[in-house]
Amino acid sequence: MKLLILGGGPGGYVAAIRAAQLGAEVTIVEKKYFGGTCMNVGCIPTKVLLHTTDLYHELLKSGKKLGIKTQGAEVDWNRLMDRKAEVVRALVKSVESLLISNQVTILFGEGRFLSANQVEVISENGDRQLSDFDYAIVATGSEPVVPPIPGIMSEGIMTSNEILSMETLPKSLSIIGGGVIGSEFASLFSRLGVEVSIVEMLPRIVQTMDEEIVNYLDFELRNQGVKILTKSKVESFEAFSGGVRIQVSSAEGNQVIESEKVLLSIGRRPVLSNLGLEKIGVKIDKGIAVKRNMQTNVSNIYAIGDCTGGVMLAHVASAQGIVAVEAIMNKKSKMDFRTIPYCIYTKPEIASVGMTEDQARKAGINYIVGRFPLMSNGKALILGEAEGLVKFIVDAKTDEVLGMHMAGPKATELIVEGAMALRLEATVDEIITTIHAHPTVAEAIQESAHAIHGNAIHLPK
Repeated sequence: MKLLILGGGPGGYVAAIRAAQLGAEVTIVEKKYFGGTCMNVGCIPTKVLLHTTDLYHELLKSGKKLGIKTQGAEVDWNRLMDRKAEVVRALVKSVESLLISNQVTILFGEGRFLSANQVEVISENGDRQLSDFDYAIVATGSEPVVPPIPGIMSEGIMTSNEILSMETLPKSLSIIGGGVIGSEFASLFSRLGVEVSIVEMLPRIVQTMDEEIVNYLDFELRNQGVKILTKSKVESFEAFSGGVRIQVSSAEGNQVIESEKVLLSIGRRPVLSNLGLEKIGVKIDKGIAVKRNMQTNVSNIYAIGDCTGGVMLAHVASAQGIVAVEAIMNKKSKMDFRTIPYCIYTKPEIASVGMTEDQARKAGINYIVGRFPLMSNGKALILGEAEGLVKFIVDAKTDEVLGMHMAGPKATELIVEGAMALRLEATVDEIITTIHAHPTVAEAIQESAHAIHGNAIHLPK
C-alpha cells in the first residue's frame, strides 16, 4: 500500500514513521524543513529561550537565598540565539535520520493534488515530479494570522516567526494577543528586562484555561512589570522614529501605546492554498473537515494537525497522525479529545486537561472541586516556587475525574497524570490510593484528590 504525506511537521513525520512500522510504502513531501513550525519557529526554540531566562531570573531573584553568588551574571543574547539554532538543527537532523532509517522516501518541494491518487511535487529550483499513491495524509500545518488592521505592515511589527530571529533585544515590546504564545513571550522578554505590554480583546489572558489557575500567571506577569490591557482592541499601528505607535480602544476610553517592537500573537490559520484540494473535492470548513479517524469526505484522503482547523498543538498533530495511519491500515483508531493537555511554559508553568470549572458549570454537571496549594508542598518550597495550585474537577455523583488543572513547577510534566486519569475514567480513590513519591511536586496531585472530600493530609482543618 502506497501512502503519501504532505508535510513533515510533528503530525506528518510521526505518521510517516508509524505507517512504515505497519508495512506501508511511504513517501513524505516537505516544502522547507522537517519538524514544522513547532520544531523550527515555535515550541522548541521558544523553550530554549525560556529555559535560559528562567535560570537567569531565578539566580537574580533568589541566588543569595539559595546560597549562590550571582555578581556579574547576564544573558548573552547572541550566544543564546546560537544555542537555540544548535538545538533546532540537531532535532531537525534527528527527524530526517528517523525517516531514512524507516525507509521513508523523502521529496523536498511543494506538493499539489492532480487527482485523488496523484500529486505533483515542485522543487525549489522548479523541477517537477509526479508521485502516485493509494492513500494520502495532508499535514500542511498553519501560519500566523495577520489581521487587516490599518498600518499592520509597518516596520517593527513581527509575528512569532520573526521575533525568534532578532539580532538584539528591544527596549520595549507590545504583544497583541494574550493567549498561550503571547503569554510565553511576555514572560520571556520581561525576564530579560524588556518593557512588555499585552493587549488582549477578551476579559482575561489565556481565556481557554481554568480562570483560577491562570490568575497565578496573571499575577506573576504583572509582578514582573508586564502591563496587561484586557477588553482592549487595537485600532491602528503607525511607525515612528522610536518604533511603533498603537491606537488602542477599550470601555475605559482610547489610549496610545508606544514600543520599539510589536509582536502579533492573535492566532494561527490552516495552510491550505495551492494544494489542489478543491480539485479533488475535499471539503473545507474552518480547516479541512475530518471525522474522528481523521478521514476527509474523500475516502482515501486524510488530514491531521493544524490544517484541520482544530486544536493547534504539536502533540495533537502527532496523535492524529497515528490515528490516521492506523485507520488507513484497518486498525480501529480514533481521537480522544478529552485527554489533550494544554501547557504554558511560563513561570509559574500552567497546565490543564479535561473540563474547567466553568465548562462543568455550563454543562449542568453536579461537580466537586479539590484544591491543594503548593505552599504546603515540600518540594515546591525547596524549589522556591510555592506560588501555585493543583485543582481537580470531579463528578459529584460518581467521583470520576473530569478535569485537572495546575499552576506551579513541573506542571507541564505532571499534567499527564490528569490525562491518564481521564483516559482510564479514573475516580478520586484511584488517584488517592496510587502511592506518590516523596519529596515531589506530584504529591500535591494526591493531596488535591484527598481535598475533594475535605481530607487533605497536609492542610490544617
